[in-house]
Amino acid sequence: MNLGRLGVWYSTDKLDAAGLRALLQTVEGLGYGSFWYPESRGYESLSLAGFLLGNSQKLVVGSSIANIYARDAFTARRGMLSLNALYGNRFVLGMGVSHKPMVEGLRGHSYEKPIPAMRGYLDGMQKGEAGSEDWPVVLAALGPLMLKLAAARTKGAVPYNVTPAHTAEAAAALGPNKWLAVEQKVCLEPDLAKARDLGRKELSRYMPMPNYRNNWLRQGFTEAELENGGNDRFIDAMVLNGGVENIKRGLRAHFTAGATHVAIQPVHAEGDTALRDATLKALADT
Repeated sequence: MNLGRLGVWYSTDKLDAAGLRALLQTVEGLGYGSFWYPESRGYESLSLAGFLLGNSQKLVVGSSIANIYARDAFTARRGMLSLNALYGNRFVLGMGVSHKPMVEGLRGHSYEKPIPAMRGYLDGMQKGEAGSEDWPVVLAALGPLMLKLAAARTKGAVPYNVTPAHTAEAAAALGPNKWLAVEQKVCLEPDLAKARDLGRKELSRYMPMPNYRNNWLRQGFTEAELENGGNDRFIDAMVLNGGVENIKRGLRAHFTAGATHVAIQPVHAEGDTALRDATLKALADT
């Protein structure tokens, strides 16, 4: 399975079936190697994967990030293997422990400590399966312990909301021959103030989440920089802006730091699919 150099990450809950088909056509037509999507309050992850795979020809489709509390380990294993058997080995199961409000408040489960929870889940998925560490399974790993687990038990990691400095640390932790598929938000809005406002709006859902906040602090941001939606330095790092060439430099910095794949997430005003598609076209040759 080849992820390619560049992929696209997009919040699929925003789109209906026709919108998803149109986006897939754009992504595939521009030559991107993969398409990544989340699991939050909308579409169920594996059901959506089947639709995305069935409406594309060559794209690798990756869940980013399937919530381990949404299905038991056996179901995750069979879903991953079934999708690959039915759609030409084009599915990557990216998994994460999610966040306490999403697990307890939304799903009604008890949120466990992340590392033991993920280790136990992998135990259930891989039990008695020779070569399972080579399955197309990756972890939403941010901290050093989750990265270590990803290196030992899976094909790699899919970090989200990170900087090239984190990418360098993740690459070192994973070691050689592992996938490091990094998500990076970008905004091609030419007005810098508007671009930053769009970035703050996009990041607002993540700001209260301890998993992300703790990782931003590890990356060198201060508590003060994270207040009131994030200062300009923080926003500019999380959502690349400043024109095509500046954004390309930011994307290339992840590769220099050790990423094997970068998934571009276009940030735009609600419903502005023209800017979304223009962004993908402008960055396809990065």
